[in-house]
Amino acid sequence: MTRSLKRASVSADLLGKVMLSMKLPGRKRVWLPVVLIFAPILAASVARGEDSEKKDAPPKDDYYTLMKVFVDTFQQVERNYVKDVDRRELLQAAIEGMMSKLDPYSSYITPEEMAQFSESVDQEFGGIGIQIYPDERTHRLMVVSPLPGTPAFRAGMLAGDAILEIDGKSAEGYSSDKAVSLLKGKPGTAVKLGILHPGTNKKEQVTLVRDVIHVATVLGDHYKSDGSWDFMIDKKDKIGYVRLTHFSRHSSIGLEKAINQLLAEGMQGLVLDLRFDPGGLFSQATEIADMFIEGGTIVSTKGRNTTERTWEAKKEGTFPNFPMAVIVNHYSASASEIVAACLQDHHRAVIVGERSWGKGSVQNVIELEGGTSALKLTTASYHRPSGKNIHRFPGASESDAWGVMPDPGYEVKFTPRETREYIDSYRRERDILSKSGPPSNDFKDRQLDKALMAVRTKLAEGGKSPGQTPKAEEKAKAAPAEKKAAASRPVAPSAATIGVG
Repeated sequence: MTRSLKRASVSADLLGKVMLSMKLPGRKRVWLPVVLIFAPILAASVARGEDSEKKDAPPKDDYYTLMKVFVDTFQQVERNYVKDVDRRELLQAAIEGMMSKLDPYSSYITPEEMAQFSESVDQEFGGIGIQIYPDERTHRLMVVSPLPGTPAFRAGMLAGDAILEIDGKSAEGYSSDKAVSLLKGKPGTAVKLGILHPGTNKKEQVTLVRDVIHVATVLGDHYKSDGSWDFMIDKKDKIGYVRLTHFSRHSSIGLEKAINQLLAEGMQGLVLDLRFDPGGLFSQATEIADMFIEGGTIVSTKGRNTTERTWEAKKEGTFPNFPMAVIVNHYSASASEIVAACLQDHHRAVIVGERSWGKGSVQNVIELEGGTSALKLTTASYHRPSGKNIHRFPGASESDAWGVMPDPGYEVKFTPRETREYIDSYRRERDILSKSGPPSNDFKDRQLDKALMAVRTKLAEGGKSPGQTPKAEEKAKAAPAEKKAAASRPVAPSAATIGVG
């Protein structure tokens, strides 16, 4: 605009000089034409300058303009805030602020949280393989159960043992998190524990060498005396029972092994329990669903910057078409819903229990700082084979389509009391490794009973599931599935704080 004004001024001066030098005979000098000619020229010149500036000025939401605002703010806070602030903390707070504007499942994983996140995905870590909790009455660390095949199991540690010392220091009053942080460590390193067995007053010193602990995600109803899971819940009718607690990197292998074991024992029907399973790896969900259907769509995904993709089942490696029931509840989410919805839409299994969580989005883990931190970012939504929605959007009502609903006649809702009793008493006690087997309990698992009834009904009708496939089977086959971490997963209620180390 400055240049335009200068040009306008020069033009006015020249015109003024010309007009001033012009004298008409018998008349005074004429000023009006100068004003009339100069005004339009100046206005036009100024207008052109303003237009030029508007074109040159970046928009308010321009990427570099916004980044400059961010950097300026960062510098002002760092330099002038009344107290010293840590740069790293400022940066992390800014990133977390950005993530808070997105959906609940997108998040920033700090360098301090990366190890724990990797453990949750891989379900493995360096430790001794033991479940512990702090006793509120005695303030001692108590052993819930050793994990089969681990250093703690081989050392003869038992449920009910009290850990009095860790590496020579009293463990009294330790929280689960603090104790777990001391029990975990690099495989091959040693940790010394002071143990008090039930019924004794003599402390025993035990030195354990840490190993890579693989947390099992494929479980049965209870442990056998040899430390293996008992997957045959009904010995008479030969009905198998498998619980899937998480979709980790090794879940599909573990499930395939368990079902092959059951088939070798003469299994005629199966109950797959996905209750309280918050999900996990997308690739594991597609692999597990593929085990039970010979063809057709497993799931499809659609994202803003990605093309729509469809995962199709393959006939090779499919298990026999035995009767099957899947149990879900409100805490079955994400990968659990992919499997349950697929088997329901293909009429491969009866769905029993309660409506599932309703998480129909896929998160990619994007590494930052060379892998020391990461973003867990929602990049796509997924849809069941029928094309119906799974995700429960904000404001969705109970009458809207979301989640996985039990089949008609197979809805069994637990009361809040039943849910707490199932977690804190019945299931917890049956998961304890004991030579005498699971303890007796008066709890009635109505959801499991309904699932067993569904399988027995199918067996009485002829022994096979219909195995029909929806029209979505006609969709084009896509490329192999990528491994994508699902998640901020729903947390099931629990009255006890149990740690695994």
